[in-house]
Amino acid sequence: MENIQEIGSKHISKNQWIERISFMLGNLGHSAFYGALSTYFIVYVTSGMFAGVPTQTANKLIGIITGLVVIIRLAEVVIDPILGNIVDNTNTRWGKFKPWQVFGGIISSLLLIILFTGIFGLAKTNWLLFAIIFVILFVILDIVYSLVDVSYWGMVPAISADSRERGIFTALGSFTGSIGWNGLAMIVVPVTTYFTYTATGKHEQGPQGWLAFGILVAIVALLSALIVAMGTTEKHNIIREAANEKTTIKDVFLGIAHNDQILWASLAYLMYSIAYVATNGVLFYLFKFVLGKPGEFWIAGLVATIVGFATAPLYPILNKFITRKVLFTVGQISMILSYVLFIFGQANITLIIIGLVLFNFTFAQLVTVLTLTDAIEYGQLKNGNRNEAVTLTIRPMIDKISGALSNGIVGSIALLAGMTGSATAADMTAKNIHTFELFAFYTPLTLSVISLFIFLFKVKLTEKKHAEIVEELNLKLVNNKE
Repeated sequence: MENIQEIGSKHISKNQWIERISFMLGNLGHSAFYGALSTYFIVYVTSGMFAGVPTQTANKLIGIITGLVVIIRLAEVVIDPILGNIVDNTNTRWGKFKPWQVFGGIISSLLLIILFTGIFGLAKTNWLLFAIIFVILFVILDIVYSLVDVSYWGMVPAISADSRERGIFTALGSFTGSIGWNGLAMIVVPVTTYFTYTATGKHEQGPQGWLAFGILVAIVALLSALIVAMGTTEKHNIIREAANEKTTIKDVFLGIAHNDQILWASLAYLMYSIAYVATNGVLFYLFKFVLGKPGEFWIAGLVATIVGFATAPLYPILNKFITRKVLFTVGQISMILSYVLFIFGQANITLIIIGLVLFNFTFAQLVTVLTLTDAIEYGQLKNGNRNEAVTLTIRPMIDKISGALSNGIVGSIALLAGMTGSATAADMTAKNIHTFELFAFYTPLTLSVISLFIFLFKVKLTEKKHAEIVEELNLKLVNNKE
């Protein structure tokens, strides 16, 4: 049983290193999966899924699929706390979280591959049946993906009760997550082009290349989930054991509603996440249709990966001297400045690259995950209920909302700005570019400013405050036990 007084020990055992590395590798595939689903799947829909289908029918299907994805993902938001409750009430000899990593990893990977086949080309023969089956498969995929996501981040408070140690695990996960997410930008054009050429002899991004891309992401995601399941161990202490009663759905929603720090941190993260994911979703369009340099899109992935390499490992070091609130502020200001460069420097690739550096220099996700994690003890002390997986369902739920809105934004830009099918930069008009700027940069800029103000003035759960809560909670439970 973990002794809370000894959590701060500096000695790192072999098993702890294995656990850290296993958790770290888990987010490599998990983030790649999320990136493929939230960003590149819609790019595939608008450019490759309906190859061979008449243009009028293809555009209709693009609109239908884009709308369905947004509706499905938003509708499932209310289901996520229920899924978190299912994970939180799981009781097996392998723990709460590992079974969902294995089961969810297998099912979600298979479904991703099926979607990247275009449901085996069904749209070419029966578009109505295609739409019906698409809804069913996408709903199942989204639910299973949520179970994987909740169980992955739900492990953090189960692995350690110490806020700084949690920061290390979260930073490690974020480090590989940036590789998984941003690495897609580096490989998507080469992979889709190479495998299309291998299958057809044409140097383009065809359905064959997109299928290869989907298979690659699915394999990496499954392997990462299995590594997490094999290499991590849930810890047991007096605080976790005091909350071993099963929770009801009512408890879930009441626990969230009565935890003001969860609500404010979540709102700040929602504003940030919509901006971040939507902008990532349109960067490919920036390079292809505005700059006219789709072959150089790998630069965006390289810049993001390099910045991720620097910022994620740097976070726990900086956090020893700088509070989370300051780090969040620095990241958001960098993001705001990046939009200024994107708006006024579109014709200059150097300014775009500088903008990409600033855009990816953000600690928002790390800070939010840790704030929500610490809010577990905050809620336990305040309300008497501890809901590990349920509390951490909030961030995946927000990611789902932002992913849905990103899909809608990207799909809308593609249709409204004429960026579908075989269109090129030469086909773009001033109106097309203005439409692109409005959705891609001005709207996210506004959201990032709102996010900063919410976090600065409404989020009060600092590292010092959490340490006081853990100490008070521990003493209270020890006294009650005596």
